Amino acid sequence: MTTLSPSIILSIILGYFLLLIIISLFTRKNADTQTFFTANRNSPWYLVSFGMIGASLSGVTFISVPGAVGGIGLNQAFSYMQMVFGYLLGYLAIAYILLPIYYKHNLTTIYGFLEKRFGSHAYKTGAAYFILSRVVGSAFRLYLVALVLDTFVFSKMNIPFFVTTFVTILLIWLYTYKGGIKTIVITDTFQTAAMLLAVALTIYFIAGEMNVSLSGLFQNVYESSYSNIWHFDSGWDDPNNFLKQFISGALITLVMTGLDQDMMQKNLTCRNLKDAQKNMVVFSIVLIFTNLLFLTMGAALYLYSDALSIDIPGNTDVFYPKIALEYMPQSFAVLFIIGLIAAAYSSADSALTALTTSFCVDFLNFEKKNLSEEQKKATRIGVHIGFSLLLVVVIIIFREMNDTAIINNLFKAAGYTYGPLLGLFAFAILSKKQLPGVLTVVVCLVAPIISYVLNDNADILFGGFQFGNLIIALNGFLTFIGLYFISFFKSSKTYV
Repeated sequence: MTTLSPSIILSIILGYFLLLIIISLFTRKNADTQTFFTANRNSPWYLVSFGMIGASLSGVTFISVPGAVGGIGLNQAFSYMQMVFGYLLGYLAIAYILLPIYYKHNLTTIYGFLEKRFGSHAYKTGAAYFILSRVVGSAFRLYLVALVLDTFVFSKMNIPFFVTTFVTILLIWLYTYKGGIKTIVITDTFQTAAMLLAVALTIYFIAGEMNVSLSGLFQNVYESSYSNIWHFDSGWDDPNNFLKQFISGALITLVMTGLDQDMMQKNLTCRNLKDAQKNMVVFSIVLIFTNLLFLTMGAALYLYSDALSIDIPGNTDVFYPKIALEYMPQSFAVLFIIGLIAAAYSSADSALTALTTSFCVDFLNFEKKNLSEEQKKATRIGVHIGFSLLLVVVIIIFREMNDTAIINNLFKAAGYTYGPLLGLFAFAILSKKQLPGVLTVVVCLVAPIISYVLNDNADILFGGFQFGNLIIALNGFLTFIGLYFISFFKSSKTYV
């Protein structure tokens, strides 16, 4: 059993971030506002692709998915892979439908496309929903990490949760405030490697602790009850039904990657469309095997706990940390801490940068105003600080609210906040109609409310059918239909 002290864990964390800050010192040389936003569109596609793995997985996948393998809920056992296969379809749609549009219009933020199609009301609405969605999603991810650090480190040192959260955000700010997305492309590459190494070594250590070979451990996982992937014959009331999971996966990917400035900002740093598409295709294939690796690790953790009669915590989000920090050798505990921090910050740092970029470009109109570089820099740093403090506040709120697995909450929230984005972009691409400004905002506000009411009463209204992650489809569909009907009210302007 490990005896890794909180002070040692704290030293590891500080050492890790010192390395990230050193990396940022090299990447931020001669950086200006355009570097912060687009990395001067000069990023090698393979670095973007590899770094996006860590950014897309985050601390949620690192902890919640392995814990949920043996839990009860949305991602019970390997059925989560049904959603992952749906991801592949979504990524292909991004590569060959959305990316050509973004590159054609030479966009800094992807919501500029909505302005070109429909004008400022749709544009601001789309950007606002992104900011809401990303603040919620990033806060969930960072809350998970702050919770683990508080449970196993800072609470034992009598450091309040607020301080833990504040320091967590401060460290992100320190290495991103100047280089922005250019720094993140490099640091995410490093952090993805650290995260995947931690997962691979977890499996290796478990095999050693159970006195079986790696092939023997894989065989045990395959033969266990945890390895059940497919749910073809289950009814629509089953949240793990194959079609529901597959379609949900494709839609979640489409909106949480393709319509998300955070993930697309990295793609838009590639040198050209062809490189961006190569990045997306390679990334999508590698991500399938990466998720399978995480699930295998989760099953191995449960087999290990069964062998040692370890009690499973009620909150499965702390199951992996419990095993790593209380039952594994010290050397592995060190690797776990590094993997956890890498997983969390590889998504959180880019989210903070994307929020800053969207607010500066979409709401402060950086690209339309004749501002000096010094004015842009001062404003950008102020916005960066503002979003950092906002994340601290939201994380504190989530600490009071959380009562279930983080990943379930994340996808549930995304269904309501990303749905209007799906409807807006679908209508912009599939139709040539214009939209009246104020009514567009109304539709995008009303659709999530109707979706919530229908979902909350689904048992009565739809004979036991549960929407689950398909709430995104419902929300997007209602938005699309609403936009279609209001399109008959003539807009005063015509856009491209």
